Amino acid sequence: MCGLTGWVNFEQDISKQKGILDAMNIQVEHRGPDATGTWISEHVAFGHRRLSIIDPQNGIQPMVKQMGDRKYVIVYNGELYNMDELRSNLLAKGYHFTTRCDTELIPAAFSAWREDAPKELNGIFAFAIWDESKEELFIARDRIGVKPLFYTKIGNSLLFGSELKSILAHPDVPREIDEVGLNELLVMGPARTPGVGVFRNIHELKPGHWLRFNRDGLAIRPYWELVSDFHQDDLPTTVARVRELFQDAVGRQLVSDVPIGTMLSGGLDSSALSAYAAKFFQQENRGTLHTYSVDYVDNDKYFKQNEFQPNPDAPWVKVMARHIGSDHHNVILDNDQLYETLVSAMRSRDLPGMADVDASLILFSREIKKDLTVVLSGECADEVFGGYPWFHREELVNADTFPWARFANLRVPFLTHELVEHMKPLEYVDYRYQEALSEVPRLQEESAKDARIREIFYLSLTRWMPTLLDRKDRMSMAAGLEVRVPFCDHRLVEYVWNVPWSMKFHGNREKGLLRQAVSHLLPKEVMERKKSPYPKTHHPGYLTFGIQKIQELVENKNAPLFQLLDREKVKQFLQTDLRSKHLPWFGQLMNVPALLAYWLQLNEWLVSYRVTIK
Repeated sequence: MCGLTGWVNFEQDISKQKGILDAMNIQVEHRGPDATGTWISEHVAFGHRRLSIIDPQNGIQPMVKQMGDRKYVIVYNGELYNMDELRSNLLAKGYHFTTRCDTELIPAAFSAWREDAPKELNGIFAFAIWDESKEELFIARDRIGVKPLFYTKIGNSLLFGSELKSILAHPDVPREIDEVGLNELLVMGPARTPGVGVFRNIHELKPGHWLRFNRDGLAIRPYWELVSDFHQDDLPTTVARVRELFQDAVGRQLVSDVPIGTMLSGGLDSSALSAYAAKFFQQENRGTLHTYSVDYVDNDKYFKQNEFQPNPDAPWVKVMARHIGSDHHNVILDNDQLYETLVSAMRSRDLPGMADVDASLILFSREIKKDLTVVLSGECADEVFGGYPWFHREELVNADTFPWARFANLRVPFLTHELVEHMKPLEYVDYRYQEALSEVPRLQEESAKDARIREIFYLSLTRWMPTLLDRKDRMSMAAGLEVRVPFCDHRLVEYVWNVPWSMKFHGNREKGLLRQAVSHLLPKEVMERKKSPYPKTHHPGYLTFGIQKIQELVENKNAPLFQLLDREKVKQFLQTDLRSKHLPWFGQLMNVPALLAYWLQLNEWLVSYRVTIK
């Protein structure tokens, strides 16, 4: 993977502004530690940082390609999984290539199909192409939104980048947040409304969309969306098709010129992925698969079973590693590491995020990066196949809001009265919820129950899943590690989208359809294991440390956190017995310790990003 940034201004000569471009480009240095490059002309400036995966000797960017009388310049972040088919199609059309890298294919695809080019790509990507002869910028993002792309229009300039920090590095961009950003941060978070960049006037290019900018102005259009239709296949055919799509996606994503492995938690998704990867390695004579898991010091001592996390991962990881014969690496983290990494995690997002869970993933990624450059992850199988309680528990299915935002009302009392009046937080959540429901592609003859389940899947795929993909991208790329997500293959997502709930919930089990499709790969006990989320620390010392740090902020009269939070309410909160306090800030698992860590991130963000509240 890589990092990209750019600047287009048709009214100003920016060719002498390389210093600004360099400042923007260095912000994504972590995304591409292997090479750096810039390209600048009178009205266009592109920057790129490269993480070499395919054909490391070639593929330097920005890449300039002359095709007939057309000159194209491209910066690209991503990986194409249909390179061979795409190359063959383009060769048949008369295009020629000098490297094996996928970057070279994209300007040719754009030359051949223009705005339809992204439809021809199977992969994860964000790219920008400058068409010199037409004086036109074209940007596209992958269908699911695995790879990020932000942009802003400031005066006559269009600025874009893989991360917010690239755009914020431009001197003309104000670091402001208004009521929309405040609601996204304080009430909707960690989920985020598609297209919203939190900072005022900064936007995210939505998944499955392209952007075109020329002298006539700015245009943004979707090139892909979910389409609802009645499922025609019976259960055996559906199971076989899911198995075929899953195995094809994993096989395509194991292609790499650098070392590659998998993340393994002992859950259904990562176990199936790792089992098939190990089988693939054996068939291709690629040696032993390396697998990686994460745990915490003394978690075996302090682990507390609950409905949502019924058991720790460690025993299941051992079962799977032994079953597939992988060379397994278990990464153990402690409390000090988690708190020391909270600021790094915030800076990786450019926003406060999922606190210790983010910090843990950065640390985990750093350890993997010591051995590998690429790993595959089982991320997003829950959103695609229906793994969360909100898919099958009646009170959650029927909740008239985002399933993960049912406790938004618990956040409001901590906010200052003036801020609540300004934000109108609960009204904002409801507005965004109704907006999301209005987008759902519906089937006229669908039952009320099936229609509601379709809504829940749509909310999960378009609102919750991007949260996890954002986290995976920012935290792994902060370590220069590429994470691939086979369950986000758009063919698999499209197919499973229309499979009825009765099949997805086969055997009255969450992800019952997926369990059937991968049953041949797994030991029975792993196949029947109840869903368990990404592991978190249960050590009481983590809560103690959080209380101490927030107490210090309460006593600091200059702490910017209390521009947003009511100091007295926070002080009173700290005086209660927080060990037994249940306050599901981010859902059932990320409770009081995560809330305190989040507040620490929020305060540091306001300070280090010099944020102005509007």
